[in-house]
Amino acid sequence: MNLLVSALEPSANAHLEPIIKKIKDIEISGIYDERFGVALYKSSEFSVMGILDVIPKILKAKEAIKEMVFLAKEVDTVLLIDSPAFNIPLAKAIKKEYPDKKIVYYILPKVWAWKKNRVKKVEAYCDVLASIFPFEDKFYSKSVYVGNPLLDEITLAKDSKINYDRVSFMPGSRKGEIKKLMPIFKELSKKIDKKKSLIVPKFFKDKDLSKLYGDISDFEISYEVQETLSKSDFAFICSGTATLEAAIIGTPFVLAYKAKALDYFIGSRFVKLSHVGLANIIMDFEQKDKMHLEFLQDEVTVENLLDAYENFDDDSFKGKAKELRDILKYGSLERIISIL
Repeated sequence: MNLLVSALEPSANAHLEPIIKKIKDIEISGIYDERFGVALYKSSEFSVMGILDVIPKILKAKEAIKEMVFLAKEVDTVLLIDSPAFNIPLAKAIKKEYPDKKIVYYILPKVWAWKKNRVKKVEAYCDVLASIFPFEDKFYSKSVYVGNPLLDEITLAKDSKINYDRVSFMPGSRKGEIKKLMPIFKELSKKIDKKKSLIVPKFFKDKDLSKLYGDISDFEISYEVQETLSKSDFAFICSGTATLEAAIIGTPFVLAYKAKALDYFIGSRFVKLSHVGLANIIMDFEQKDKMHLEFLQDEVTVENLLDAYENFDDDSFKGKAKELRDILKYGSLERIISIL
């Protein structure tokens, strides 16, 4: 199979990896992490943090789309993963040039959060809409629920009967997130008498962590998200896929997120959801109680986070984690491969 891939985010590459490993005789081209081979562009070249950071990337994105359209001529299928700001214009350009080219969109634009006008565009330019959340068929008329990739990727579960004497901290994968959360997490960690793990993204392995996190001598460093979460009694996590990983594993946690003031102001005017954590959003659409607490912006204080930690209900969380896994049903790997 000759596959043109557009995977701009670390999470997109995490979902791409098992697909590449599973399919025999696959050749890929396009935009992806360099660990998969030589790419047209490395995913890291498109990394952005905040609305203003997008501006320098616009010219690069336009040029990349032209080059991706050229590559599309020789491939069997185009696989787009997440990143709608780039992938929707890419799909449009490819479909205009090659109307019969098969385009699969995996990890659909989150139109349930904002920009509902993207539905018509995605359905017009893409042949297969592979959904990873059961509720997305309320928004997309053409979507097919293929399962959630985390149910394929997560093979570990927290044993609630064991006291691991460990608390984990995940301040995000972007420099802006880390800068805002780490000072609070460091102060908080001093008030918790347990081992502390700082879970660091794998793509930081070759980086000088002191420049990213400052003094982290009080933490044990881990690059293994799922293994560490499964052996933690509690976790403090920046928003993102990691919150859903913890929920599926069954590790109680709170979400803590601080964005740039301008980004948060603009985002809050457009995003009309009761919660920001993926597990809570899934529960909302199922009309069930939220799984975990969320602290945003000025609510992210040592006092609030410590109180949440000291008063969490492990048994209640365990029950909700099972509910969540039942809602998601199954992993997506076999189904997405059968579609390509």
